[in-house]
Amino acid sequence: MPGMFTEADWAQLTELGISPDEADRQLALFRSPPPPIRLDRPCIPGDGVLQLGETARQVAATAHAAAAAAGRIVKFTPASGAASRMFQSLLAVRAESGGTRGALQARAAAGDAAAAEALQFFAELPRFAFAEALAAHLRRSGRSLEALRASGDVGGVVAALLDPDGLDYAAQPKGLLLFHRYPDGPRTAFEEHLAEAADIARASDEVARLHLTVSPEHAAGFTALLERVRGAYEHRLAVRYAVGFSTQKRATDTLAADAAHAPFRDGAGRLVLRPGGHGALIENLNDLGADLIFVKNIDNVQPEHRRPEALRWMRLLLGHLATVQAQLCAHLEALEGGAAGACDAAREFACAALGLHAAPRDAAALRQALDRPLRVCGVVRNTGEPGGGPFWVRAADGTCTAQIVESAQVDQADAGQRAAFAAATHFNPVFLACAVRDRLGRPYDLRRFVDPAAVFISRKSKEGRALQALERPGLWNGAMARWLTLFVEVPDATFSPVKTVNDLLRPAHQPAD
Repeated sequence: MPGMFTEADWAQLTELGISPDEADRQLALFRSPPPPIRLDRPCIPGDGVLQLGETARQVAATAHAAAAAAGRIVKFTPASGAASRMFQSLLAVRAESGGTRGALQARAAAGDAAAAEALQFFAELPRFAFAEALAAHLRRSGRSLEALRASGDVGGVVAALLDPDGLDYAAQPKGLLLFHRYPDGPRTAFEEHLAEAADIARASDEVARLHLTVSPEHAAGFTALLERVRGAYEHRLAVRYAVGFSTQKRATDTLAADAAHAPFRDGAGRLVLRPGGHGALIENLNDLGADLIFVKNIDNVQPEHRRPEALRWMRLLLGHLATVQAQLCAHLEALEGGAAGACDAAREFACAALGLHAAPRDAAALRQALDRPLRVCGVVRNTGEPGGGPFWVRAADGTCTAQIVESAQVDQADAGQRAAFAAATHFNPVFLACAVRDRLGRPYDLRRFVDPAAVFISRKSKEGRALQALERPGLWNGAMARWLTLFVEVPDATFSPVKTVNDLLRPAHQPAD
């Protein structure tokens, strides 16, 4: 749209690393959003979801051990963003009057869900791993947690936990919050990921590699915690850590638009840009230059006594990935060398092992279809958790590919599409093993395999004015849409998310009896 950007705008965009073509592309998406994806059917056991038998598990376990020993594995954990969503109910109580137990009981009786959640938090406060830290903070300021609880001062307790002059938990990242209680003291989510990395990513030289994406304002906190606990964990687990941190690139920020699809500007007339969502982290993943990567969210961790099953399945997914990758590379090498029967064998493998039922017959086209990153995604039985799941998605040319699909990608006005999404039997817990090098060991440019049309457009507000926000293709859906994708059923024990603070009261996050 001619004249949409001024010289000052171009200077602002150039400083961020956003090109004119990219700025124009983003505005065009507001004017003409891409159509919703087309679901064909859910992936289910026997049709897109693999259930590993005992023999396959043994093969995978052996393959994982070899890959880990060779130093091929990195654990990748998105850990950006504040934990404020965990505390939405408590923040609502904090923002309103009547933060006493009696007032909240009356509101809860009238159906106020936030009040009910705040009351549960208050009643069961001693069960949280951060209770002692909260009590110590109050003592330093001459107050008593016991007295606040006895008087029913829910608002006072919430303020001490969340406010900047308290523990400031509302502004902290989830990774730095105390999640689990142990006899020797509480542990943060970050510490639990350190322990996991020591198990699944330990090389023969005893080095375990872990990478976290963090926001710039929290980077110092993660670094300080690592330096404080590294020695104890390395001694206790007989491991040496190679931990890296990165931040989301400013060049992945996206323009906001007004109702007329023109650039949204703040009160000073400057362009408003917003973080591009977790899909922007494909750049961070790409920069690792790694080999085998396990992706798992920061809040999906279990305490030590509940961790073995999750660790077992992380190893199995990585091992199955390494096994299939080796077979894939062998077929690509045979195709490259023009071996007799290579094309038929590769097509059979593509269909049987990779679900590419419409794999091309031409050798060159088949190589192109197979020469791409590979991921093995653990999926759990659908128990009603919000989020995406595994589906067969039909492309414009009629072919179907296995994809992780979020509800926002589906045409909610289409009853058939709504029904197809609702029929999902499995859920995506973000439990992914990724192979990101080609058969010659060269890292793929992961940006080549993003579906740029798989964006999300949502309605937000700034300074009291409505805006349209553009979110990049999600990391495990649109950003990996052109990868080879396998789904493997994993048990519920691998999935213990913490979306609200009271989720920490679930058995999966509580100490052993």
